[in-house]
Amino acid sequence: MFTVGLCEDDHELRDIVRAGLEREGYTVQSTATGTEAAVTFSRVPPDVLILDIGLPDSDGRDVCQALRAQGVDVPVIFLTARDAVIDRLSGFHAGADDYLTKPFALAELVARVAALARRAAAAAGSPGADGSSTVVLDPATHAIRAAGVDVPLTPTEFRLLAELAAKRDTVVRRSALIGAGWPQGTIVSDNTVDAYISRIRTKLREAGREERIENLRGVGYVLR
Repeated sequence: MFTVGLCEDDHELRDIVRAGLEREGYTVQSTATGTEAAVTFSRVPPDVLILDIGLPDSDGRDVCQALRAQGVDVPVIFLTARDAVIDRLSGFHAGADDYLTKPFALAELVARVAALARRAAAAAGSPGADGSSTVVLDPATHAIRAAGVDVPLTPTEFRLLAELAAKRDTVVRRSALIGAGWPQGTIVSDNTVDAYISRIRTKLREAGREERIENLRGVGYVLR
């Protein structure tokens, strides 16, 4: 069972994120303070850690560095209200793999967790044509990674492909893709979705991937 560690002091947001991840089949272990996170996740590291920067007792970046110093080398996603470039850079320098600014769409956070989960699985040695059995997405650069080459994706392309890859061999309805790719309430036409899928297909070919995205007319898409 894939485990997600979550450290967020806002109890309402923590409950929303936890429920959303559990609906996707993840096991979630949550904490509310940096001290609790440092102790809990050093003892039993999760597969992916979601870490708020603005914690009541410490800075999430310090917690991340402390965990890294103890040998906890799991992917980390920072949550923060700070959107300045210097803040994002300091997060990555502290050991983060991804960075999401509040407020955010839950679907995007779930997609980023799924992308990091796949990257971790690939690094563990699931063999394939280029060393992995699934599409390898790098959330830090928004790119498809294959054979040492990165093919860049736009943020929307990245979110759509992450949603398809998280549900590989399963039909993903258009409504689910729209929910994953665009902010809640955005009106997106079928033609727009089709155009994005077409571009993603092209970039998969550029990356030398053998996966294909099939269209089930009137239903949605499936990555095989």
